[in-house]
Amino acid sequence: MTIVDLAKELIAVPSHEDEEKVGKLIEKWLKEETDAEVLRDGIGNIIARRGSGDELAFIGHHDVVPPNFDQMDGDRCKVFEKNGRLYGRGSADMKGALASMMHSFRDAEPKMELVFASFVGEEIGGNGAQYAISKGFNPKFAVVGEGSTGYSNGGIIDIAIAHRGRRESQIAVLGEEGHASQPNEGKNAIYLAADVIQEILKIPTKEITIEGVGMKESVIVTRIEGGTAGNINPGKCTLIIDERTVPGKGGMIRRGEDFKWEIKQEIPAFKCQDMSFAHLARGVANEVTNGSELIAKPHTTDAGWFSEKGCIGIVCGPAELGQAHTSDESVDIKALEDCSKIYRRMAEVEI
Repeated sequence: MTIVDLAKELIAVPSHEDEEKVGKLIEKWLKEETDAEVLRDGIGNIIARRGSGDELAFIGHHDVVPPNFDQMDGDRCKVFEKNGRLYGRGSADMKGALASMMHSFRDAEPKMELVFASFVGEEIGGNGAQYAISKGFNPKFAVVGEGSTGYSNGGIIDIAIAHRGRRESQIAVLGEEGHASQPNEGKNAIYLAADVIQEILKIPTKEITIEGVGMKESVIVTRIEGGTAGNINPGKCTLIIDERTVPGKGGMIRRGEDFKWEIKQEIPAFKCQDMSFAHLARGVANEVTNGSELIAKPHTTDAGWFSEKGCIGIVCGPAELGQAHTSDESVDIKALEDCSKIYRRMAEVEI
């Protein structure tokens, strides 16, 4: 079974609501195709091991965001090839990369203990990765297969050494309800929230540089809800805030006295903990697609959870920027094959 054939099988199985079926497919393939020790843990992560020594882990996830109507064919996801690309929900994020990693895991002659790990719940905040870490999973080295292709130049497999983190907060601004015909008798929570928004717009955002790669914080109000009726002065207004953090920096919003502030989700930023590993990976990538650069990704991955625990990692995968979560999601087939070569060579070099 080729990488593309395996990717097609994985993509065809929906995993936006329940990852169990595609998890069983991954588990079955690993048991049939390798002599590895294969484990399905208590939350549905699939972890396989072969070899001995320090751990090098190929890390991915087998959940996807919900497909739209055009991406479904009954109870299966549509998957097809066109013009050298593979289309379907999860082709870019990230079942295509999983197929590349699974082939490399099988075919490599590793210099150390080689681990393949595919997690559940990445799209909802990294539940699977956090569970695995809580059970002691923390490899010394990791290659996370999220997209890094074409950032520097078309068709080039780049090496991501960092990405931003994400914090989602809810701010509840409290006023006083009153009759709308007497607006001065109450405290309009929507007006108060507007003042809070103006303060958020004034928050200075920091920029850092890692190995010449720039990363900048951002903060944005993404939702606002307030009021209960058209003739009532609103007593409460709720804001949802999206913050993108950089390695070594916390969130920008600070707890205030005039509003209730609650963190809904926080995903750590990622930074390679040892740049010699990143330069090694770049050298390997250049053997396959000459021109690879060190880059930073704008969005989060499971790499942040492992970086936080001291794991030395990079992000390297076939998807290009702007493909994940789209209505016509696709991945370049050559990139799938090139990434598989890179993964295998990473397992076979001295680290």
